[in-house]
Amino acid sequence: MLDCIIIGGGPAGLTAALYLARFRRSVTVLDAGGGRARLIPATHNFAPFPDGIAGPDLLDHMRASAERYGASILPERAVSIAVDDAGFRVVTNGQSHRARALVLATGVTNHRPPLSEADHARALAQGLIRYCPVCDGYEARDMRIAVLGAGRHGANEARFLGQFSSDVTLIAPAGYIYSADVTVADAPLADLALTETEVVATLVSGAVLTFDTLYAALGTTPCTDLAAALGVRLTDDGLVKVDARQRTSVNGVYAVGDLTEALDQIGVAMGQAAIAATALHNDLSERDRR
Repeated sequence: MLDCIIIGGGPAGLTAALYLARFRRSVTVLDAGGGRARLIPATHNFAPFPDGIAGPDLLDHMRASAERYGASILPERAVSIAVDDAGFRVVTNGQSHRARALVLATGVTNHRPPLSEADHARALAQGLIRYCPVCDGYEARDMRIAVLGAGRHGANEARFLGQFSSDVTLIAPAGYIYSADVTVADAPLADLALTETEVVATLVSGAVLTFDTLYAALGTTPCTDLAAALGVRLTDDGLVKVDARQRTSVNGVYAVGDLTEALDQIGVAMGQAAIAATALHNDLSERDRR
């Protein structure tokens, strides 16, 4: 039986794996291959890489570090978890694994703008579509910026981006229209298209607006199916509730990263993972002394 299974191979899960491996714990990461970090064309808020680093490259570095100290990383998707007196049994799309403790690092899924998969991938790579103004508002400075979003989240994101550009327009998704104390398009979105260098938004009024970049402020869906099946307590927003040591309401289960109620940043996820891994290690040690 392993000491720990980590579900999720993003920055949070891989950092937890690194710490636990260096604590000489047996640890396996189940990485289904998704995750938002893989979609990042370049992150500049990570100090060791002042010129930025692509999300896949960062994950490669983190995987290599964890594996160097003995962590196992498997390309498997966890589909169910069973609890018994000894710990947890995680069934994947390939095998079954047992561990004394679990770290949930399953993250969230972005709600995407209405683009094909191919157009979305190209737009992300070129910086035409963005999701995180905290991450890359600096790179969008002085651009013509559209924010696609409704309600308080959309308005707040437009206000935030106003610190980087004087040309920010909030566009409501189809079916929404409202006013806010930011510049708002006079009708909801009807269609979204891309040129080589611009985002083209057609409104239901027939107006056509062009922008240098578009921020999708459409919200996220927490990936909490496994957590909910375990009976882990969730917030009203569907995120996993944790204490100061990243412990959940279920003994032996910890949660880290965007799955929890914190700022969605790589640095925050890594810090949470360090806290969780240390708490998990100490909790297992305390259990063994009883």
